[in-house]
Amino acid sequence: MEENKKMVAAISAVMSYISQEQSMTVEAGDAAGGQVPGFSAPAAPVKMWGLSGRLARMQMRNQMQLKSFHGARLR
Repeated sequence: MEENKKMVAAISAVMSYISQEQSMTVEAGDAAGGQVPGFSAPAAPVKMWGLSGRLARMQMRNQMQLKSFHGARLR
């Protein structure tokens, strides 16, 4: 019975903290003209071709640093 009371008290404290935090962000958004500080606009979409090219260049540099291309067979 005692453990149940402790669990109920802990859960209610967490729920109270969450509700206070949500109300503070709403109030901050109203004060900032609808913009909540700390939140930015969504990022631009990822361009897969550019990402693929950068990844290929990084892998090539890594192989050169590990001397994967340095050997008697490649000369």
